[in-house]
Amino acid sequence: MNKILELREKRAKLWESAKAFLDARRDDKGLVSAEDTATYERMEQDVVDLGKEIDRLEKQAVLDLELSKPTSTPLSNKPNNSMGETKEGRASDEYKKAFWNVMRTKNPKSDVFNSLSIGDDTEGGYLVPDEFERTLIQTLEEENIFRKLAKVIQTSSGDKKIPVVVTKGTASWLDEGEEYEESDSVFGQTSIGAYKLGTMIKVSDELLNDSIFNIESYISTEFARRIGAKEEEAFLVGDGIGKPTGIFNSTGGAELGITAGSATAITADEIIDLVYSLKAPYRKNASFIMNDATIKAIRKLKDGQGQYLWQPSLTAGTPDTLLNRPVYTSAYAPILEAGAKTIAFGDFGYYWIADRQGRSFKRLNELFATSGQVGFLGSQRVDGKLILPEAIKVLQQKA
Repeated sequence: MNKILELREKRAKLWESAKAFLDARRDDKGLVSAEDTATYERMEQDVVDLGKEIDRLEKQAVLDLELSKPTSTPLSNKPNNSMGETKEGRASDEYKKAFWNVMRTKNPKSDVFNSLSIGDDTEGGYLVPDEFERTLIQTLEEENIFRKLAKVIQTSSGDKKIPVVVTKGTASWLDEGEEYEESDSVFGQTSIGAYKLGTMIKVSDELLNDSIFNIESYISTEFARRIGAKEEEAFLVGDGIGKPTGIFNSTGGAELGITAGSATAITADEIIDLVYSLKAPYRKNASFIMNDATIKAIRKLKDGQGQYLWQPSLTAGTPDTLLNRPVYTSAYAPILEAGAKTIAFGDFGYYWIADRQGRSFKRLNELFATSGQVGFLGSQRVDGKLILPEAIKVLQQKA
């Protein structure tokens, strides 16, 4: 962690140096020569590269902590754990052991299948054990920044109906003896379903039979990497056809806050206007989401007092800020181009992610047998939808 803090401090100092260099090299018209611009861009790229290295180290620290946990419980004078909590169902040690026996073994014993009967899914696979599923969710959050910001709910089956207040009632002034006017709130509802998202992982027979190879860790991290990336893409730009509806989508996405005056550039005033296009109650928990390329385009912008809008974070685990609001970057946010919605600002807790049932795995014994490999199918059912469009505003480039 000391290394991460050291890099954060180095990044902050480098950013201050870059800003000072840029301000010192401006001429009377506020312009910078091509040579000085190239120098500044190299300094700026160093800031970006340090930010990416910090993100990598923070993710490594989380994984190191997870993998350093003991894999077995030491013996004590209470082997039956009579005073402790008894785990049942998919949380039990029996189910966990049986699940990984099936994953590793081509023809497991009948008692293994008996143990797994409580975790059958509807498509012939087995639901992951409770402890392992929590690991998957944790890893998904590391790979998928949007899950940290959105509201995540669990559903069992069928569409989940969510009541939404469309129009609120109002009060009115009354004269003595005057009748009260009717002013009812109007309620609507939106529904969240479940779309299937899956991937196939292949593992060689040698690795699978090697007791040193941690199959649990490999499958969880690889599954999270693939699923997390595809999820985030849908949560941001999904069109709602066979996948969740993204916040940048024209239908069902966030409301338009402001249209930029340029097709490929953004001004400081436009970002400020975007912030204040959002109603004050939503601004309390609001943050930004945009592409890295967009951050680069607005990093030089200043407010009316000459202060830079973007500021690097000095605290581990906290994001950089834009106008003192957290800013998150995603490769799946739209890039700067004509007509694109490039920046989203709002309370992303009004975007609901629905996880249905559990994540399921199935072992394929014969499909890749000739190549000495075993396949694993991993799938989950998930949907995402912005429940209240006015809670998030987007900036759109000029067409």
